[in-house]
Amino acid sequence: MKLKNLLFLLALSGGLFISCSKDNDDEINPEVITDPVNLEVEEFIFAGMDLYYLYDAQVPQLANDDYFASTDAFENYLSGFNSPEDLFFKGLVYEPFDKFSFMTDDYIELEKYFQGTSGTTGMDYGLSLYPDDNTKVLGYVRYVLDGTSADTEGLERGMIFNKVNGTQLNTVNYSDLFNNSSVTLSLATLVGNDVVETGETVTLTKAEYTENPVHIAKTLDVDGTKVGYLMYNSFTRNFDDELNDTFGMFKNEAITELVLDLRYNGGGSVRSAVDLASMITGQFTDEIFAEQQWNEAIQAYYKQEQPEWLYDRFNANISNTGSNGLNGQKINSLNLNKIYIIATRSSASASELVINGLEPYIEVVHVGAQTRGKFQASTTLYDAPNFRRENASPNHKYAIQPLIYKSANADGKSDYFEGLSPDVPINESLRNYGVLGDPSEALLSAAIDAIKGNRKFYENDKDALEFFGEKGMEVPAYQRMYSEKLPALPNR
Repeated sequence: MKLKNLLFLLALSGGLFISCSKDNDDEINPEVITDPVNLEVEEFIFAGMDLYYLYDAQVPQLANDDYFASTDAFENYLSGFNSPEDLFFKGLVYEPFDKFSFMTDDYIELEKYFQGTSGTTGMDYGLSLYPDDNTKVLGYVRYVLDGTSADTEGLERGMIFNKVNGTQLNTVNYSDLFNNSSVTLSLATLVGNDVVETGETVTLTKAEYTENPVHIAKTLDVDGTKVGYLMYNSFTRNFDDELNDTFGMFKNEAITELVLDLRYNGGGSVRSAVDLASMITGQFTDEIFAEQQWNEAIQAYYKQEQPEWLYDRFNANISNTGSNGLNGQKINSLNLNKIYIIATRSSASASELVINGLEPYIEVVHVGAQTRGKFQASTTLYDAPNFRRENASPNHKYAIQPLIYKSANADGKSDYFEGLSPDVPINESLRNYGVLGDPSEALLSAAIDAIKGNRKFYENDKDALEFFGEKGMEVPAYQRMYSEKLPALPNR
């Protein structure tokens, strides 16, 4: 039997070569006890990648059914890596196409993150290089979460800091400096191209917090036109009800235009993205929103046996499924034929999915900057017979999050490695940052100009600081698009 088929059958039966011994000689003295080589985690990682990895054809060990001549050769390969992480990242992830697959040794913390819960000071921040020194970094507050330490201490959007716990931020130490339960920020200001400390400090304390991604929702009056403004910061599935309630508010207020602000939204749940697109529209229920394109084996099977399984379609009800097995509440749809979406380099994955998925159906006016360029979805695989959370191995908390498919819109558009280009190019500038949700804030003002038919060229700040990074970029799930959908495959 081919090794890959053997792996699959063992996965289904829950017997993935756990605690294998490399010496099966029947003549061994029974008095001599040898330590078996425990490859439970490594075998789980390989089996999951072998079945579901999007780029398996580019990895010889995964692509070739006869790559390993024997079980011993397979075990020798797995044990040749220093850690499960090395096997995953150095052995199985295809780096030229894949910058987003990751793994964790504590899937409980990962699950909390996907639900919007994490340890935070409540300050969302960006990082830029100094005007005159490309090794030094300054931070700036993008927004503050209500009821957090940052809120209590009075931090506001646009505040600048250059030191954390008394140490100058730089391109090497920024992650370590923020990785403390308490951080003291040294505040600064920009005077021309000089970063000048004010002498003030602010101490923030991290606490576990669940963030509602619906950050701002309001209706603006623009020359008699009712314009909805929604700043939505993450596709967090357990807040889909709240998102739908927001669209109910817009519907009740009879808005005729909508500005969807995804400028800091790095992505999240595919299902939440489909639900959001269905709230924006409503006239395309059951039409194809996106097509999933898996690895060759999965794609071929489902094209033949269950082709409908490969499509995400516009919904009439939000996709949260209750205990009765029925979909969630009816979607509050706006039936719009045009939308204005604010998106930037920080907008990725599910944010891009919404833009790309809507474009074949309605006019999408993209205000802002080039997006990240992330069109692949991942899922969490656990060490269980069917790779799902139920019956996961009690021996460890490892899970892998490999890319499993890429998404294409109804016109077949995918592979936007360089991101999605804006129709109205404009960048944020620290020198004129503005208040989020205020019609005079630069990006929202540009969207309003477009609504009024006054599209124009916006000259970017010639002294703009070079973007370096942002909060969360050190977290493995940063800018990921994830799917709960996982096929149960026949023997390959």
